[in-house]
Amino acid sequence: MILLLLVAAILFLPVPVILFFSNRQKRVVPSPPGPPPLPIIGNLHQFDTWTPHIYLWTLSKKYGPLMSMKLGSKAVLVVTSPRIAKEALKTHDLVFSSRPRLFGQYKLSYNASDIGFAPYSDSWRELRKICVLHLLSSKQVQSFRSVREDEVSCMIKNLSVRAGSSEVANLSSIALALTSTLICRTAFGKINDFQGSGQRRFEELLIDSQAVKAGFFLSDYIPSLGWVDKLTGMISRLDKIFKDLDEFYQELIDEHLDPNRPKTANPDLLDLLIQLKEKNMSSISITWNHIKAILMVSNHLQSFISAISSVDRYHQF
Repeated sequence: MILLLLVAAILFLPVPVILFFSNRQKRVVPSPPGPPPLPIIGNLHQFDTWTPHIYLWTLSKKYGPLMSMKLGSKAVLVVTSPRIAKEALKTHDLVFSSRPRLFGQYKLSYNASDIGFAPYSDSWRELRKICVLHLLSSKQVQSFRSVREDEVSCMIKNLSVRAGSSEVANLSSIALALTSTLICRTAFGKINDFQGSGQRRFEELLIDSQAVKAGFFLSDYIPSLGWVDKLTGMISRLDKIFKDLDEFYQELIDEHLDPNRPKTANPDLLDLLIQLKEKNMSSISITWNHIKAILMVSNHLQSFISAISSVDRYHQF
């Protein structure tokens, strides 16, 4: 009798287990409505990369302000309502604070050692504190005001001379030159010795890094097909850009560590980062990779600040 009970228990034990997991699956909150995905590729075939804002706005008219999509194997929520955006970015900001790990961004950020692509953690909070208090504080930004005004004045004079001689001006090229010069002076302390080929090299690296960060890596969406990125040359291009950037930043670090380098009254951003590392002024152990990754983010933030400052300066004339 006991043997029969044991056999029955063994045979029928999986039934409640299956029912338990079945009930759990039924209790899963359903995804918001959205365009039906295809197997493997999801909605990748439908996504409009040229005008994504118009495409998503059109979909929101059909599926509502909160939509779900599948980009390959990645589930995506699309928010098009200010009210829901506030819920996601303010009320429940900690839930949505981290970023997905994308191949190009992860590589160029030194394995997410920066504040732009690092996951939300104690380390991220400390890096953010460093940038807010030491690198991009109001006092620090104001300390470089004379540099911004000087470079913007030079740009306006250049445009004035071209206009006076009826010469065509490439505004994209001029804006890029302004941005790169401002970054070189505020972040690296480079002025006259960085003109010409050195500045052009930095401008090319800046453009290439932004392009590859926004580039399409199939491995981000369908990991099993990641080998396609090697065939398309995306991996080799990314490796080359990372190598060039790393060499560029290492040259700057070596120059700043040179004991014979002239001291300046107003330290640049790289000087401040080196001081933080050498004096252990942080709760985390800052590495050279951290510094290089922070420089990468600071450069893009400086571009944004420079653009705003340029507009303010323009309105003064």
